[in-house]
Amino acid sequence: MNKINIKNKKANFEYELIDKFEAGMKLTGAEIKSIRAGKASINEAYCLVKNSEVWIRSMHVSPYDPASYNNESPTRDRKLLLNKKEIEKLEKELKNKGLTIIPLKVFISDSGFAKINIALARGKKMHDKRQDLKEKDDKRAMDRAMKI
Repeated sequence: MNKINIKNKKANFEYELIDKFEAGMKLTGAEIKSIRAGKASINEAYCLVKNSEVWIRSMHVSPYDPASYNNESPTRDRKLLLNKKEIEKLEKELKNKGLTIIPLKVFISDSGFAKINIALARGKKMHDKRQDLKEKDDKRAMDRAMKI
């Protein structure tokens, strides 16, 4: 079984991750085939809560070529499948200023369903990003020193 891992590589750098969730996605047949082919991107995507439902917006899933001519829009809103308690928790937390929900990773579960890891996050300030880069450089230098 091929392992599909579509990641948002900038998420850890741009955001402070507070809480993580795993959700299912409501997709059409052509979309799941396109995701299994690895033709999706979550770099520009974000999530929102509407009418006690969680939706992902701006997730790009390329049209599946062998599919019918009436494919869905590549960046349409897609419903995420979470438990009621998880949705209520997200709704409550989003009322705090500066919090958002971002996608971290899209993958295919062992049972064959498309899943997405999302996180409740707060945007980092520039000095926080600089601190992270400094820590990363220090860690790299210490690892080099240990090898010598």
